[in-house]
Amino acid sequence: MKVTIIGAGSVGSTIAFTLATNGTASDIVLIDVNEEKAKGEAMDILQGAPFFGNLNIIAGDYSDAVGSDIVIITSGIPRKAGQSRLELAQTNVNIMKDIASKITVYAPKAIYIIVSNPVDVMTYAFHKFSGIPENQIIGSGTILDTSRLRSRLAELYDISQSNVHAYVFGEHGDSSFITWSLANISNVPLNHYKERVHNSIKEFPELNKEEVEDYVKKSGGIVIARKGATYYAIAVSVAFIVKTIATGIDTTMTVSTMMHGEYGISDVCLSTLAIVGKSGIIGNVETPLTDEEIALLQKSANNLKEVIHSINID
Repeated sequence: MKVTIIGAGSVGSTIAFTLATNGTASDIVLIDVNEEKAKGEAMDILQGAPFFGNLNIIAGDYSDAVGSDIVIITSGIPRKAGQSRLELAQTNVNIMKDIASKITVYAPKAIYIIVSNPVDVMTYAFHKFSGIPENQIIGSGTILDTSRLRSRLAELYDISQSNVHAYVFGEHGDSSFITWSLANISNVPLNHYKERVHNSIKEFPELNKEEVEDYVKKSGGIVIARKGATYYAIAVSVAFIVKTIATGIDTTMTVSTMMHGEYGISDVCLSTLAIVGKSGIIGNVETPLTDEEIALLQKSANNLKEVIHSINID
């Protein structure tokens, strides 16, 4: 598995480290405008290779991406104080356009994972000007939000995170929402879990949905306030997508894909449940949502369309 990562900042380099240590990628190319930074990251990871297996990792340029199975794009400018969401979107779309024109020449058959923010807008933009087939384009979307949700619910109910099934739909941003109608622990709807557990020595909390939603939306900001950036959780999330593609075991996850009429939404990228496998996006699962949840999803789509229509994507 050859993986090219564009952007060797905290997120890109941590993704590279994660892919190297879990053995998913045997060949990694790091590309960054700061060539010395990319060289340093590649060298640092390579020097640990004897402890986790065979690995070839280099800091290269776009031509080194030839033969890549997966290309991960993390490049972009972080939001600055006083900068509007639209300004950030236009700046990063311009960066994405430049990257797309260069990388697709060398890796036209690769599956592309877009991580750069605002990720849904960037995923949509990449669709529009890359010429890459839709099934080969995956936005990281709300896979991280969903992970944060499952982590929080597992913590509240003191149970393995693997037993918690719950999802965040919509944009990776303010208009995201939890699909409570789908949330369950071991196939027991979350609203009824407490009453369905018998002879338990544990005390279960009353579910405070507002507190959980607040946690999911604000935890990223809390991490940034405490340590300056978030990169471990998103790196593991992206590595999970890569591993799914590498193993070819079709898996559902909340990633950002182009919508084609699902829930009455078209021509925008956002997160619902998609099936990811060896060839990228295998399909989208139109899960049964409540009328209220469909309305929230459509509102999220409209918010994204407002941003898209306000910037220049050609």
